[in-house]
Amino acid sequence: MTALEMKRIVLVRHIEGVPTPDDFRVERLPIPALGDGQFLVKNDFVSCDPGTRSRLSPGASYAPPLAVGAPVDGFCVGEVIESRNARFAVGERVMLSGWATHVVSNGRGYCLKVPDLDVPESLWIGLLGVPGMTAWFGLRRVAQLQAGDRVLVTSAAGPVGATAGQLAKLWGASEVVGIAGGAEKCAWLTEVAGFDRAIDYKAPDFEATFADASAGGWDVMFDNVGNAMIDRALPHMKLRGRIVVSGQVADYNTPVDRVPGLKHTAQFIAKRLRMEGLVVFDDLPGFAGAQAELAGLIRSGAVVYREEVFEGLASLPAAFCGLFSGASFGRRVVRV
Repeated sequence: MTALEMKRIVLVRHIEGVPTPDDFRVERLPIPALGDGQFLVKNDFVSCDPGTRSRLSPGASYAPPLAVGAPVDGFCVGEVIESRNARFAVGERVMLSGWATHVVSNGRGYCLKVPDLDVPESLWIGLLGVPGMTAWFGLRRVAQLQAGDRVLVTSAAGPVGATAGQLAKLWGASEVVGIAGGAEKCAWLTEVAGFDRAIDYKAPDFEATFADASAGGWDVMFDNVGNAMIDRALPHMKLRGRIVVSGQVADYNTPVDRVPGLKHTAQFIAKRLRMEGLVVFDDLPGFAGAQAELAGLIRSGAVVYREEVFEGLASLPAAFCGLFSGASFGRRVVRV
């Protein structure tokens, strides 16, 4: 066996409110002997995903909550270093889940081989992983994006939002407007990522600026923030507009009885609106084709990205918690 010990991040307690690094701990344990059909992966990169937060409190979301003391199962990519599974050979790279230095898998669940598409390996838990696929299928399947659509993207400087906005432009949107926090992020969206306009939600004139940008109406809203932002946009949706509920980063840390509600629901009737949630694993059969096409766009420079790389598994809890303070700018990954 290549390594005798592994490290993983486990949940210390169920979290109420904003997570802190003390809600997690690093656990050391021996790497178990492989059973028939199993293989061992040494991780190179592990991801920080806001959606992980939804499983760290007692109430269930689209997936069951984690038990106290259980390992956290964020996304990772690495190399098979030992195998008793004929489908996964030593030396192959795979993406799977686990906040850990090593993962033992039987190949079931979310476990995909990484093809050679001539892109950095970390992108397989970024633009070519769940964030990028969420943007891709959120626009294609859920929003049913049409040429000429006006598109609003929230949390637009994050990996999902930034990818969604760029793809919308490439696929024929007439205008893409992003909402982000801070002048630096807004400048990156318009000067680097090709958004037509960016609105700083931290600016004192945000409401007036948002109203001005909304004057032409929205065909598509791609939301990563939560109910308050959706409710703000509802009166400005066009006839037969589509709202993609991709994430709820502003609501994840709020008790259910304090999450903002939607007041402008009459807009759904008057304008025949459609709002649909997105769990991208529904689209797993289409990942390979989308990843190959998106990798080509990345190699050509048609789609750009930002990455924040942290070093060592122990840095993962703090890197994850920073997602909820506004400190992150781009995809956060940890080099194990």
